[in-house]
Amino acid sequence: MMNAQETQGQQIHPRDFSWSFWFTLPLYPFGKRQTIRKEVVKNTIWTFDQIQGIFYVVVPIRMTVVKLDEGGFLIYAPVAPTPECIRLVNELVAEHGEVKYIILPTISGLEHKVFVGPFARCFPNAQVFVAPSQWSFPLNLPLGWLGLPAKRTSLLPEDSSRAPFANQFDYAILGPIELGPGRFAEVAFFHKRSHTLLVCDSVVSVPEEPPAIVQLDPYPLLFHAKDKASDMVADNQANRRKGWQRISLFTLYFQPSVLEIPSWVQVFHNALKAPERSKKAYFGLFPFKWNSDWKQSFDALRGDGRLFVAPILQTLILNRAPRETIDWANKVASWDFHQIVPCHLDSPIEAQPYQFRQAFSFLEKHPALSVGVLENSSYPLPEEDFKLLRVLDKGLNRFGIVPQAKEKV
Repeated sequence: MMNAQETQGQQIHPRDFSWSFWFTLPLYPFGKRQTIRKEVVKNTIWTFDQIQGIFYVVVPIRMTVVKLDEGGFLIYAPVAPTPECIRLVNELVAEHGEVKYIILPTISGLEHKVFVGPFARCFPNAQVFVAPSQWSFPLNLPLGWLGLPAKRTSLLPEDSSRAPFANQFDYAILGPIELGPGRFAEVAFFHKRSHTLLVCDSVVSVPEEPPAIVQLDPYPLLFHAKDKASDMVADNQANRRKGWQRISLFTLYFQPSVLEIPSWVQVFHNALKAPERSKKAYFGLFPFKWNSDWKQSFDALRGDGRLFVAPILQTLILNRAPRETIDWANKVASWDFHQIVPCHLDSPIEAQPYQFRQAFSFLEKHPALSVGVLENSSYPLPEEDFKLLRVLDKGLNRFGIVPQAKEKV
C-alpha cells in the first residue's frame, strides 16, 4: 500500500496535496487533499482514498482503478486530481498502460461530479462516460458547460452490451428517480474477471476502526471524541476509534437519537458565558452532547460489518421508487461478485449477491429469507435514530418539495 507521505522513496511537497478548485464545492479539507492508494486485487484493482466532510465530520471518498485485459485502465468515480493523486495514477500507467475510460456513475453526487472534468483533462486520450439524465441546478446545462470535455464525453448506453468495455464489465443503471427539484441515479459496475462490484452510494459498511486516510490528520477524530469543549483528548487509538464511531453516526443519521444538540440560543449563551471553553471547536462552539448509549447505537449500525443502505437514501430517496430499486437490486444480485468496493466508508467489503439484495429489504412488505435465516443485512436499523430524517421527510412533503414516498412492494 502507498501512503500519502511516501511514494517509492520520493519526497512529497505540501503542494502535491493541492486542489485548486476547492471553491467549486467548499468541503473540508478544502484546498489540501492527501491520497492513499491501495491494491485491492493484485495487478488488477486499486483504490485511491481521499477525505471530505463538513464540521470535521470527515469520511473517505474513493476512486477505483481497474486494469483492462488488453492493458490500460477504467477509472470509476474520480477523486480530486491533486499532483500527488495524478502521480500515483501515472505510476500505474507507466507499468500497465494509459487511462482509457473514466466513469461518472451518478447524476446527483456533486462530491463526485466536481472532479470528473479536471481529472479528465489530466488524461486527454481517455473517453468519459457519464450516467444518463445528468442535471444541474439552477439551470440544466450542456455537459461541456459543466467542465466535462465535450468532444470525448458520452452518456453510458442504457444497454450495457453496447459499451466499448462490455466484454469485461457489466453495469446496471438505477433511476433516474425524480425528487422534485432534482434526480437521483446510480450506475453499479461489475468487473467480471475479478468478481468485483463497484458502487457509488447505494450500499455501505462501517468499519469499527477509522480508515487509514482519516488517520493521516487525527484532529477531526479527536475533536469528536470529546464529551465537552474543555476536554483535553489524548491522541491514542482508543480516542481515534471513539471519534470515528461518532463521526459515522453523524454522517449516516445527521442527528441520531443518542445525540443531543441544544438550541442555537443556548449554544451562544454558553459560548458567551465561558468563551475559554469554546476554543478549538469549529466556529468557537461545541453544540453536542452524546448520551451514554451512543456506543450501542453505533454497534447496531455496524452490526457484524453488515452491508446496508444509508439512512438518508432509505428515508428521502429510494422509497420514492421502491419497485424500480428492487428490480435494479435483483439485476445486480444476478452477478457473481465476491466483494464490493463502494465510494465511501469501508472497502473492500466481502459480500455475496444475496447480501447485497437483502440490504434493500426495507423496501419490501415481506422480505425474503435466505437459507431459512434473516441475514444481518436485512435487520432494520433502529427506528429511533431516524427521527430527524423522518422530520425532514415530512417537512419536504408538506411544502411539496419532494414527492411522497410510495408503498413498499
